Amino acid sequence: MSAQVPSITKSFVLGEKQTRTLENGQFIKYRNASVQEQQLEFKPDRDQIVVKVLTAGFNHRELWIRKDDYPAVITEGTVMGADGCGIVVAGPADLLNKRVCIVPMVGWDLDPRGPDGPFGILGGTSLPPFGTFSEYLVLDRKQDLPAPEHMSDEEVGAWGLGAVTAWRAVVSKAQIEKGQNVLITGIGGGVAIISLFFCVALGANVFVSSSSKETIEQSIKWGAKGGVNYRDESWPTDLAALLKEHNSKGLDAIIDSAGGDLLDKTMGILNHGAKVVCFGMTTSLSIPFTLMSFIKNIDLLGSTMGSTAELRAANEFATKHGIRPIVSTVLEGIDNAEKGFELLAKGRGFGKIVVRVNAK
Repeated sequence: MSAQVPSITKSFVLGEKQTRTLENGQFIKYRNASVQEQQLEFKPDRDQIVVKVLTAGFNHRELWIRKDDYPAVITEGTVMGADGCGIVVAGPADLLNKRVCIVPMVGWDLDPRGPDGPFGILGGTSLPPFGTFSEYLVLDRKQDLPAPEHMSDEEVGAWGLGAVTAWRAVVSKAQIEKGQNVLITGIGGGVAIISLFFCVALGANVFVSSSSKETIEQSIKWGAKGGVNYRDESWPTDLAALLKEHNSKGLDAIIDSAGGDLLDKTMGILNHGAKVVCFGMTTSLSIPFTLMSFIKNIDLLGSTMGSTAELRAANEFATKHGIRPIVSTVLEGIDNAEKGFELLAKGRGFGKIVVRVNAK
């Protein structure tokens, strides 16, 4: 049985490249986007479901796509958005009226090493050619997971992409254990904050870096032992002092999104056999692996997104420990999606931006 499925849905659709002038007079390429009506093509005989999207979350990935600065085939005419929470309104009876967390990727179900097949993240690219910034969404039935019951619609809508990325980095790659000392760089971003929550729940001693005193103080309230300002040249020495203050002998792991000379700066405080997991490179497109890295048996591990199985595990862990994403802004209606990009571009504060697409 199914509710009446609309034939038309309003979606936030990626447009063509334009030239935009910034306040400083600099010119940049920036893709326009607009709310459009699209045909909803539902074929129940193909094991599909229709999800009424309640909320959809913004990630910096969407902003990079608008700037035409994302390492994938950016496709004009596709719906944007990877994260979402919704209600199944059509499809198999066992899923009807269930609140779901939309799986933000395709092509990676189980394999712990990497994607099982052609891999893509929802929104803005040709694989797959759909996204969550839409009133209704047609999905394969395996493209959803039960929404964590303790989370609000807004929190579920801000969860998937950051959660699976953090889980793979912290658990699958770094294999964080109770009592280990962990540095999370660039705290304030969605993945870094969820990584902090996971590490604290696992019993690790977490230290953070940020350019914001306020963000460091908030991280301490969330369970971090302390933090350092990465804009200070002395930050590695400051971190060594913090470790000593907390009777910690050195770092067992680093969860990083910046890249650059991280290994060189932290080599003196990395324990033998430490794991350095990098899920992004916002500072530099390389991480020099020096002789001392070999001598100290350091593991440098790349980590990108994760599998549906890892997202399922992250959801279960979050439910057990009451972990929620931090949502800072909720926008009303798909017509206000552009406002989310303006807020992302300003880059102020921390926490996720979510658009409430439909009421229940």
